[in-house]
Amino acid sequence: MRGPDLQQAAMFSYLTLERRVPADHPLRAIRRLTDRALERISGELDKLYAPVGRESIPPERLLRALLLMVLYSVRSERQLMEQLNYNLLFRWFVGLEMDDEVWDVTVFTKNRERLIKGEVSQQLLAAVLAEAREKQLLSAEHFTVDGTLMQAWAASRSFQEKSDPPAPGQGSGHRGEVLLRDKVESKTDP
Repeated sequence: MRGPDLQQAAMFSYLTLERRVPADHPLRAIRRLTDRALERISGELDKLYAPVGRESIPPERLLRALLLMVLYSVRSERQLMEQLNYNLLFRWFVGLEMDDEVWDVTVFTKNRERLIKGEVSQQLLAAVLAEAREKQLLSAEHFTVDGTLMQAWAASRSFQEKSDPPAPGQGSGHRGEVLLRDKVESKTDP
């Protein structure tokens, strides 16, 4: 029997955000690592704010939100705020409850200078690296990616063999080494 398409919204939800995020979701491990790193730099964050006055949005939440921006390639802080308004995973990661109001996008503008001046990004990265090192998540193996080649790699299916590749020793590489760019060219973007 086909069920009816009822449109009435429930008035209450009895599930917490914590229960809605799957136990094996990759953001859980990232959140734990980030939270420990933020605890390490908590004293430095304290120095950036006045001891009296109106309470700010916790800088930990701002930093977690900015991390989401990077992890999920959110193009702007305005779009990030939109996502925080309805994306339960993002709310959970940042530390917002279901009924918490999402802050205005200008919060980033007003706090950016403070966070830059306090070198918070560098401290957070150092703390994350320290956490990862303690958990033996780092490798001594060297790995480098040239970001300028990413777009070219994505279009590698458009490669075609060149009709006149250079002879060995006559290529454009070190000491005449024949490189891939000497042997093939893109038919879409030569």
